[in-house]
Amino acid sequence: MKKRWKFTEYNPDEAEELHNNLRVNPIFCQLLVQRGIKTFDQAERFFRPKLEHLHDPFLMKDMETAVRRIEQALIKKEKVLIYGDYDVDGTTAVSTMMAFFSKYHDSISYYIPDRYKEGYGVSMQGVEYAIQNRYTLIIALDCGIKGHEPIAFAKSNGIDFIVCDHHIPDATLPEAIAILNPKQEDCDYPYKELSGCAIGFKLIQGFAQYNDIPFEEITELLDLVAISLACDFVPLTEENRTLVYFGLQRLNENPRLSLKIIKQLLERQPNYTIRDIVFGIGPLINAAGRIEHAKEAANLLLATDEQVAYNCTKNLMLKNQERRDIEKQIVKEAHVLVDDDVSFGDKKTTVLYRPHWHKGVVGIVASRMVDSFFRPTIILTQSEGKVVGSVRSAGGFDIHEALEQCDDLLENWGGHKYAAGLTLEEKNLEAFKKRFDNVVATGLAPQQHKPTQRIDAEVELKVIDQKFWNILKQFAPFGPENMRPVFFSKFLKDTGYSKLIKDQHIKLVVRQGDSKPIQGIAFGYADYFEDLVARKPFHLCYVLEENVYMGKSKLQANVKDIRFN
Repeated sequence: MKKRWKFTEYNPDEAEELHNNLRVNPIFCQLLVQRGIKTFDQAERFFRPKLEHLHDPFLMKDMETAVRRIEQALIKKEKVLIYGDYDVDGTTAVSTMMAFFSKYHDSISYYIPDRYKEGYGVSMQGVEYAIQNRYTLIIALDCGIKGHEPIAFAKSNGIDFIVCDHHIPDATLPEAIAILNPKQEDCDYPYKELSGCAIGFKLIQGFAQYNDIPFEEITELLDLVAISLACDFVPLTEENRTLVYFGLQRLNENPRLSLKIIKQLLERQPNYTIRDIVFGIGPLINAAGRIEHAKEAANLLLATDEQVAYNCTKNLMLKNQERRDIEKQIVKEAHVLVDDDVSFGDKKTTVLYRPHWHKGVVGIVASRMVDSFFRPTIILTQSEGKVVGSVRSAGGFDIHEALEQCDDLLENWGGHKYAAGLTLEEKNLEAFKKRFDNVVATGLAPQQHKPTQRIDAEVELKVIDQKFWNILKQFAPFGPENMRPVFFSKFLKDTGYSKLIKDQHIKLVVRQGDSKPIQGIAFGYADYFEDLVARKPFHLCYVLEENVYMGKSKLQANVKDIRFN
């Protein structure tokens, strides 16, 4: 599908003023202003994060209540249950809390719901487990904000709940003793975009502050926090950026045993980036909950024995391969459904249902279908007699708002602007599909109908050198709202050394005028090869990256799009 090119807007006067203060290539000042960074002090904070930049945890609503309740539980030797979701954010959150509080309390353990038997969020089965085992305090992580019924049930049985969640709250909140969620309307915490694990870390920070525990003792948890933030696709700005910056340092310089073993077995480059987490560690951790039970991921992350960590990692690698095979088959079946649907071209959404599809991979399949058709997508299957599924957005469309308009047809749902999960009765499925498509058709802006290629700055190839790269890489860690900058260079020509790879991709060697040649890789652009070798001038959208091979590194362009004149 042809992409619409859109240049990121910025104020040239602000960029020029910043250039006068920083005295670096004006392109970098343009990139900074696009990210809301307009002063020298803001630029220094961006390029030189410090742990002192983290906000006071007690600015978060209910933080003092939560810390005091945990303090009471420790003093009275109450049984405490850490309850977390089964995805990467949830399992890292559980592992973070267990790693810290188990040093101060013997009567603490964790519970992760079964994706297939209990579904998302705090379950009645989980609360019943707590009642039977005489727990009196449950700390819910990455879930709970919509857990009205099970939390009320827990309260009626003498169990207090502390909810640490980052999902959008309803107007009515559950009856928890404390709710830590910066997205509450009356919460004055200055940063709203933390992951569930990061909110758990803020609770730990608050507890440590309250008890005069040295801050250095909790920084060892930042590798797990960084993994949660990277894999939950929250904005990597402000406090999240600081947490990820130091979490990556920890992961690369002194990782916990489990992450050290994972890095060794995945055989990735020594210095991990966000990309390595998202495409390496994240899928491995997620595979546990997708294929079997997420407690295996928590067991791995908490492992202190090398052989145990090794065995757990190898097992999760097998499960991840199984997940890939299942995903591939479902994507194939989903495309057949689309091909067979004569009315598909008239719809604005992709909503597909097959009762036998694997519940653990429907979210990934939804993302794959968005890639193929660029529409808000829902992939549904059957579980415990209900229709359940995952929703993914396209073009920046707000699916949370769309699902709100379908609330009466849904039994349960929740999530973010761009991703959500839902449950409904099969009898309501057709009505829901029609309503959802109508809501999207009404709300979808014209520019959201086809994929957009963001372009941050025009760059002449002659300015790209090692000095340019050394400054550019300081913009990392990259992620939502601080994506890797996309550059645009015009009127390029092949040098005669470009070649096809596997009849699908192009290994580029191009130049602009009399510039030095630059190499690049264009995945899936084989159809452009004939025009390229004919020396036709073209415009290129790309990101710069460092390609390391046999210990040697060189800059290359990772192509995002090509246009010939």
